[in-house]
Amino acid sequence: MHEIISNSILLILIMDPLGNLPLFMSLLKNFSPKKQRLILIREMLFSLIIMIIFLFSGEKILHSLNVKTETVSISGGIILFLIAIKMIFPIEYNDKMFIKEKNIEEPFLVPLAIPLVAGPSLLATLMLLSHQYSKNIICLIISLIISWLFTLIILLLSGLFLKILGKKGVNVLEKLMGLILIMLSIQMFLNGIKIWFHS
Repeated sequence: MHEIISNSILLILIMDPLGNLPLFMSLLKNFSPKKQRLILIREMLFSLIIMIIFLFSGEKILHSLNVKTETVSISGGIILFLIAIKMIFPIEYNDKMFIKEKNIEEPFLVPLAIPLVAGPSLLATLMLLSHQYSKNIICLIISLIISWLFTLIILLLSGLFLKILGKKGVNVLEKLMGLILIMLSIQMFLNGIKIWFHS
């Protein structure tokens, strides 16, 4: 149970639903509320399928590369640390990077499912976790579904969250999530170093 909770929190932090709120709202602003919900649910289902594929294929890929447990832990810590830094010091996105004002074509797979939800960082983390918990993959699947559902709920209630918290409030929460992720990444890195010394 402890592993499920900790992995769920880790995946939620990497998915960063609060950080994605403004981007999702910007991409879907030209559609009706009902259409927005349908697109969002569809894209989230796409992202879940992609994440499950990486979860099951990750262990095989890393095993074929003969990657050791301590290497997985150290590299995972570094990846999470870099993600956390981006959360604390976010890049300012321009809406036009994703959609043109005159183009209201419905987004499909890109960029909502990939890379905003199932981004390279999350997919790499799933591969590392699948190697680390290769004998307990069920716990990882449960953690993934919990974090996915949490992200889906946050995004579905995006208007409410932005109304209550405001843009500054969302930014503060994202930075707080980044700080938590930094602590988790350092712990993962130190665990890898500890295993390496013992081996």
